Amino acid sequence: MKVAYDSRPLSDPDGVGRYSRCLLDALHTTAPNGDELIETNRPSATLRADEADVLHAPWMEGAMLHAPCPMVVTVHDLAALKRPSEHLRTGLRQRLRHLAVQRALRVIAPSGTVADDAVEQLGVERSRVVVIPHAADTSMRPRADEEVAAVRQRFKLPERYLVWVGALQHPDPGKHIAELAATPRRLPLVLVGPTSPWAHELPDVILTGQVSDEQLAAIYSGAHALVLASESEGFGLPAVEALACGTPVSACRAPALVEVLGERASFVDAGDMCALIAAAEAAVRPAPPPPPWSWGDAARATWAVYASALAQPSGERKGARRRRRPHPGAAGIGSLEA
Repeated sequence: MKVAYDSRPLSDPDGVGRYSRCLLDALHTTAPNGDELIETNRPSATLRADEADVLHAPWMEGAMLHAPCPMVVTVHDLAALKRPSEHLRTGLRQRLRHLAVQRALRVIAPSGTVADDAVEQLGVERSRVVVIPHAADTSMRPRADEEVAAVRQRFKLPERYLVWVGALQHPDPGKHIAELAATPRRLPLVLVGPTSPWAHELPDVILTGQVSDEQLAAIYSGAHALVLASESEGFGLPAVEALACGTPVSACRAPALVEVLGERASFVDAGDMCALIAAAEAAVRPAPPPPPWSWGDAARATWAVYASALAQPSGERKGARRRRRPHPGAAGIGSLEA
C-alpha cells in the first residue's frame, strides 16, 4: 500500500502543524512491512492516481473535491460551525471543503466530540468516522531547573506564573483570551504562541511569541498551572502536553476536554474566568500523568484506517465520491456536480 501524505501544514505553528509533524514522524517509524509513505506538498497538481493508493489530508483545508485516489481526512475542531454567525460568514470555498470531507472514505477525529460534530455539522456518515486521539510529543517532559531558569531569563518570566498556549494571530471568540487577560489574579499570566498586533493590546499579560518545543516544555515545567479558557475544544493538546511536563491543568468544562482528561484536570463552568483563575492558582503539584496514549499508537491506528479505506469495495468508493449530501449551514451546495 502506498499512502500520499499532504505535507503542506507541516510548517504551521499551530496545533494542526504539530499534529501533522508528530503523526508523520510516527507513521514513518510504524509503517507495516511493504507499505510506503509518500510526502506531497502539491497533491492537487502533481499527484497521479497511479502514484498512491490512499491520500491523507491531515486537516480539513486539504480535503480535495476530486481526489485522484481514495481519501482520508483529519478533522480537528468543528465548534465554530455550531455558532450561527459562522454560517453567515462561510463562503463557497469553505462549503466546498465541507463537501469534500463528506466524500472522504474515512474521516479521522481526535475525540468523540469532534466525531459527533462531523456527523451533525458536516453530514458525514457515522460508519466512516474513526476516533484517534492526539498525544504529547516525546519532547514534552519535565525539564531540569537549569532549562527552566534559561527560559525564564530568555522570555523575562517571573518565578511563578500561569500559562496559556495557543495561536494569538487573531481574536477567537471561543477562546475568551480577552476575558481571561482582564480577570483579576495573584499570579502573572504568560501567553505562549505566535502573535499579531491585537495580542499586544491585551492587558497585564506576558507574551513569548512562537517558541521551540524544548522551550515550550521548559515553560510548561516552570508554570504553576496551565489554564484553558475555551468553551469548546477539539481535543486540548496543550493540556496533555502540560500534564506530560508535570504541570496541573485548570480548564473550562468543554465536552472534549472532559472526555480526554477525565479526572486529570480541575474543571469549572464554561465562561467563569474568576473560577478558572482561582482553580489554577490553587493547583498543587504533582500533576496526574497524561493519558497513556502515544503518537506511535496514533500512527498504528492511522495505518489501520488507510487499510480499511483501501479495502472498501470499489462501488462504495465511487458512491462516496459522488455523494452530494448537504449539511446544516451548507445550503446551496447540494447540486454541485462531482
